[in-house]
Amino acid sequence: MKIQTNPRGCPQNHPCPATFYCPTQAIIQEGYNAPTVDNEKCIGCGKCTKVCAFRVFHLVPDLATA
Repeated sequence: MKIQTNPRGCPQNHPCPATFYCPTQAIIQEGYNAPTVDNEKCIGCGKCTKVCAFRVFHLVPDLATA
């Protein structure tokens, strides 16, 4: 599984809490812009999906390994 983001769901007015919970530091945020995911680092643990109140992060199947 990998993480996909919906940047339109992010209010972009605060530090993204998911950046602090990601065990591999795959969540990247510049300023207060919508966060992005470095899929090379992402292990698909889903911690970001649980911590984001705006549901910006979604687990999706990794089709390259499916």
